[in-house]
Amino acid sequence: MNVWQRIRRGSPVIVGLIIINVLVFLWMLFEFGIQGISLASPFSVQSLDQSGALSGTAVQAGEWWRLITPMFIHVTFEHIALNMITLYFLGRYVEMTFGHWRTLVIYLVSGFTGNVWSMFFHPEGLSAGASTAIFGLFGAFIALDVIEQNNPAIHAIARQFSILVVVNLVFDIFAVGIDIWGHIGGLIGGIAVAFLLSVPKRYNNPAVSRWLRVVGLIGVVVANFGLIRLF
Repeated sequence: MNVWQRIRRGSPVIVGLIIINVLVFLWMLFEFGIQGISLASPFSVQSLDQSGALSGTAVQAGEWWRLITPMFIHVTFEHIALNMITLYFLGRYVEMTFGHWRTLVIYLVSGFTGNVWSMFFHPEGLSAGASTAIFGLFGAFIALDVIEQNNPAIHAIARQFSILVVVNLVFDIFAVGIDIWGHIGGLIGGIAVAFLLSVPKRYNNPAVSRWLRVVGLIGVVVANFGLIRLF
């Protein structure tokens, strides 16, 4: 078995997303440097803004791409380390279960949804991080437990993930500088996309299943843009 075959049988999407996140962080280090000498020292607000962090004011001014780029930007070494470790171990379960392209869709749509919620509830804030998309992966696996009701293995893992989500959200309430609405939005986005991607399990007609998936995903994106319009 060659290297490419091993990668394909593993988690190429998750590994690819981690590589992109790390490369973006390294580029930011090269471009802007780090403030201070501590591993926990953050990039400056100006550096984050120039890199594409989420800014409600900038999105309102027409910079819609900021609803995507923040899920690849991190503030500190600690920030990216924790997120990438979580993404790796969680993402492997999701990609093994949902497949490659579905995992990518869940990540992107969840991250986008989380950023929309973050912008809506904190319009003047500046935020970044893959956690919106990571919560979406949690949500997708939790939704899978409802879809695959007779699968004890999935149920056991989903139960553990549910506990982690609850603990993290409780922690978010009391923590300073944590974007809880971005996490909640990402979680809801992941749950919604997981149910949409499970359509083939309910319909025997492949064409119907395909169109329902496409229409459903478009509906999620349109609903997010509707929230943006309210902003």
